[in-house]
Amino acid sequence: MLVSVLLRLNTLFQPNSFEVLSWTSFYYFLVRYVQSEKSKFLYILAFVTALGFLNKYNIVFLIAGLAPAIIISPFRDVFRNKHLYFAILLFLLLISPNILWQVQNHFPVVHHMKTLARTQLVNMERTGFLKEQVLFFFNSIFILIAAAIAFVRYQPFRIYRFIGWGYLFTIALYLYMHAKGYYAIGLYPVLLSFGTVYMEYVTERKGKNIYRGLMFVVMISLFVPLFQVAMPNKSPEQIQANIDPYRKLGLLRWEDGKEHNMPQDFADMLGWRELVYKVDSVYNTLPNKKSILVLCQNYGQAGAINYYSINNLKAVTFNADYVNWFPLGMNIKHAILVREANEDDPDRTQERPLCDTVYKAATVTNIFAREYGTSVFVMKNIKVDVWPRLLKEIEEEKKY
Repeated sequence: MLVSVLLRLNTLFQPNSFEVLSWTSFYYFLVRYVQSEKSKFLYILAFVTALGFLNKYNIVFLIAGLAPAIIISPFRDVFRNKHLYFAILLFLLLISPNILWQVQNHFPVVHHMKTLARTQLVNMERTGFLKEQVLFFFNSIFILIAAAIAFVRYQPFRIYRFIGWGYLFTIALYLYMHAKGYYAIGLYPVLLSFGTVYMEYVTERKGKNIYRGLMFVVMISLFVPLFQVAMPNKSPEQIQANIDPYRKLGLLRWEDGKEHNMPQDFADMLGWRELVYKVDSVYNTLPNKKSILVLCQNYGQAGAINYYSINNLKAVTFNADYVNWFPLGMNIKHAILVREANEDDPDRTQERPLCDTVYKAATVTNIFAREYGTSVFVMKNIKVDVWPRLLKEIEEEKKY
């Protein structure tokens, strides 16, 4: 599995890595329960599912696909086991702090999902989703095919057919919702495991080492071309010099549905340090350091500033959880505004009446960065109390 999309997935510090681990662990303990029918594995499943849920809600789609698959299988007798329902109660208990937080904050996940659907998922093509499923484990696709055959023809695996049906139901659900392709990556390790065991079975004969060695060579050989374009192992200039393979694989298509000059994951890695360096430089030119509010347009900008700033700046934004972290009561004399290139008010007409001077102090100039064109504005010598305006917008955001 190392020579696959998982290698790319783990180049980024994000919850998707743990997500794949939690899904794989879920299937492992599910198989253990099927093999032994020991109820302790139901409780372990509850614990693993809770960890996966607290990491990322996406595991709900795994359960949503697996539930009907179990219902139509002989394994549906599990619903008669009282320990299943005790395990569900354990799961609910473990996730209850998060659910309570959702309730107290008017279910921001609903707002997030609506925003995601409106701004990103609407641009996802179903054909692109299916294409990505093939590419994720392209060099191991014969093992996935072997898993499908094994569920049908291999007697010891027939009891696990519901796992194959669960995969199909979850994929169908993702297709219906115009999901991003990588949402489904966690479904594949268990299929690869079944396919590998079946391949071992069918090659268990004279010359088996030749067959297995050949499979290894095929997997490595097919992965090399993908490695050249799917991994961040080239500079932006090198990518531009040979951009056709990226275009053919659809890697230049971003969440906005448009084609750009760089894969989105790679563009995400660029521009942050430049932005923070310029914000720090602007900050150093201003007086009254303790009275400077750094207000960003999105959580990515705020997070980058808070991480990279040599001035230990604490940027905030009305976006995502940062809306809860404003320095309430701070005496604001100046403000640094970080605004995206395509924002609605590039001339800052709304802020001009509030202060002596508003000016653009810097811009992100790296043409390969996702933040290209992001501007840094300064509101100097603020003349009015801006907290009523800020608090009003904070409350509006919290209403979702």
